[in-house]
Amino acid sequence: KIYSLVGTNGSGKSVFLKMLCGFYNPTSGEILQDGVNFIKNKSFPKNTRCLIEKPQFLPELSGFENLQLLASIQNNITNQEILDTLKLVHLDKEQNKKYSNYSLGMKQKLGIAQVLMEDPELIILDEPFNGIEKQTAIELRSVLKSLANNNKIIVIASHIEEDIKKLSDQVFEFDNGTAIRIK
Repeated sequence: KIYSLVGTNGSGKSVFLKMLCGFYNPTSGEILQDGVNFIKNKSFPKNTRCLIEKPQFLPELSGFENLQLLASIQNNITNQEILDTLKLVHLDKEQNKKYSNYSLGMKQKLGIAQVLMEDPELIILDEPFNGIEKQTAIELRSVLKSLANNNKIIVIASHIEEDIKKLSDQVFEFDNGTAIRIK
């Protein structure tokens, strides 16, 4: 399923996403993944990838080299799979350009590529289509729908109404740190 989070700036969406990723500890309650409290175990959620706020990569490396470096951590995908992911987000022609020369939209697409390239089970995206041209955003929405149909869990925070309408199986509105299911 695709779960969407909506709410004004400062309502708690990004903090919630950071807790799902294990970056922040909740002040009360617990976060479980497959019944395991990863925060209590001082670990990170398994097979989870995220893009929260603004993507950051090494400026002197190309987009491809940045993804290669990240992929070397787990070492479970090939260079061809990285290239396929770059093609999926329309960065294949820009793969050798240094990250420092990327536009805002290109940086965002590279951030999405790093989330998708290792085929995670849980995908967390905060304002994923910020700065991305309309046609690529349409195609990426289709990719996310396809992933959700193939047993992936996707959590998206977005201010873009079209993202919410076209993607969401369930919508939660955040207000002052509280989430209410509205769809």
